[in-house]
Amino acid sequence: MKKFLIKRIFQLIPTLFIVAVIVFFITRMLPGDPAAVMLGPQASAEDVAAYSERLGLNDPLHQQFFDYLVNLTRFDFGNSLNYNQPVADLIMERFPNTIILAVSALILAILIGVPAGILAAKKQNTFIDYIVTTLSLVGVSMPIFWLGVMLVLLFSVNLGWLPSTGMGSINEGLWPFLRHLILPSLALATIPMAEFARVIRSSMLETLSNDYIKAARSKGLKETIVIYKHALKNALTPLLTVMGLQFSKLLGGAVLTETIFSWPGMGLLIVNAIDRRDFVVVQGSVIFVAIIYVVINLIVDILYKVVNPKINLDDPHGGGN
Repeated sequence: MKKFLIKRIFQLIPTLFIVAVIVFFITRMLPGDPAAVMLGPQASAEDVAAYSERLGLNDPLHQQFFDYLVNLTRFDFGNSLNYNQPVADLIMERFPNTIILAVSALILAILIGVPAGILAAKKQNTFIDYIVTTLSLVGVSMPIFWLGVMLVLLFSVNLGWLPSTGMGSINEGLWPFLRHLILPSLALATIPMAEFARVIRSSMLETLSNDYIKAARSKGLKETIVIYKHALKNALTPLLTVMGLQFSKLLGGAVLTETIFSWPGMGLLIVNAIDRRDFVVVQGSVIFVAIIYVVINLIVDILYKVVNPKINLDDPHGGGN
């Protein structure tokens, strides 16, 4: 395990370096002058040039890139051009909100997707199985931006049951907080919910065909014991990988959901930064999300070993990814 962890940690370095290079040059390709955007249309050309010089935007590109990498090694993401405060502070302010949304969506996806997949496996080739399979396919294929708009139209505009935007404060009470959380969580949970149902159904069908399951049934054990005690434990291993990857996507892919519902998280921060040409915030946010992504993948591999000790983590084909 120790050898595996050291190897994987060293593998993270080139991955993050590649991400840093891509993010740096893509942000420099964004149209518009950040200094001109910050100062507004009333600013003169001299003011824009002076402000660009102060921000270091007139330095050679290779010098900007070198300074950028040096700052990253110190976990210094720079100062926001728009908010005039450290990007790390903005991330720490917004990231907990994204965590709340992502964890809520993940819990909702597990509570609905996993039982649905188990039920579909138990009722293979029946009407229930076909319904779960069809809904899973629809869920995976459904665009989040369309689903989010439809949820707002139905539950906020037409029925008036739930708020359409913003994040409620827990200080105002649990229910007001949950009312703001329901719609964005449901929209964000759709794809992982469908993925969990498909994966657990496939894994359960494979597990239920094993000889030890047949032996357990021949001993007269109740079907619920066979399903939930013997089959489900071994069927959960593939789900761990999908769950880890989906959670990473929820953290990094909540941009559309947070934008639609004006949820003050990392996604909305990135969108606003792009709109205002605040490339420093874009760089720092994307790098931070990339770090979270690779760390979660590492945790998933470790959980793989905990759930199934027979897996050889030193084997390139034995990890969770």
